[in-house]
Amino acid sequence: MTNNSAPPDRYGLVGHPVEHSRSPFIHTLFARQTGQQLTYELIDAAPAAFETAVRGFGAAGGRGLNVTVPHKEAAFTLVDELSKTARMAGAVNTITIVGNHLRGDNTDGVGFIRDITVNQGLDLAGRSVILFGAGGAARGVVGPLLAEKPAKIVIANRSRPRAVELAAHFGNPPEIELIDFDGLTGLPAFDLLVNASSAGLKGEATPFPGSLVSTDSVCYDMVYSRNDTPFVAWARQHNAGLAIQGWGMLVEQAAESFRIWRGVMPVTAPILKQLLR
Repeated sequence: MTNNSAPPDRYGLVGHPVEHSRSPFIHTLFARQTGQQLTYELIDAAPAAFETAVRGFGAAGGRGLNVTVPHKEAAFTLVDELSKTARMAGAVNTITIVGNHLRGDNTDGVGFIRDITVNQGLDLAGRSVILFGAGGAARGVVGPLLAEKPAKIVIANRSRPRAVELAAHFGNPPEIELIDFDGLTGLPAFDLLVNASSAGLKGEATPFPGSLVSTDSVCYDMVYSRNDTPFVAWARQHNAGLAIQGWGMLVEQAAESFRIWRGVMPVTAPILKQLLR
């Protein structure tokens, strides 16, 4: 008697390092909730081994990969096809593998916006937004932020040239204003403050004036940790109305990757609740 049951489809996360990742937990819960048969594994690959890891995973039957630091830009150049969101972000965090063909998507921006607008209930239309940082993390959310029609987005960065480059990538829309960290003093409070920088992560004081925050402000750190991040601690110190980390973004971007791969969208609220426990 033969066994015709097919093995579960293989997915994974490639990065360096990856042992801290919660992605296997999240995708396992998604699969259980939606009745999908799959496995999800972690692949630690140094930059020099990234392409070999991706192609080897595909050759062994892998169906898709999430991509995390430091490989998102390398993935952008590796794939055969780019989605509109990946092209806009200049980075890939989701690879779909069909034979030898690699398709690249970026779900970071949609994950961020869903967390802000759905989970947190914030309408960004006509709001003032300040984005700290002009690197890859910032680039992934500027386009989705613009689509929400805020009154303005101030991009604040230590080095102005990087911010200039970021604004130019999006065609220098009138909603975007640029400033360096030294010019932040004296600005009024913002409705939404988003930290996409490394400020404070090495033990130094968070270099932003408290005048940027009011009791109506939402402060959002794209970094996440078991304890308050330095940015969240700074926001609480200055009485922000809401100070949150990027756990919701993590779950929402994973859900969008899952939808791309499996054609079904998980319900994220119970998974986020379990993760935060």
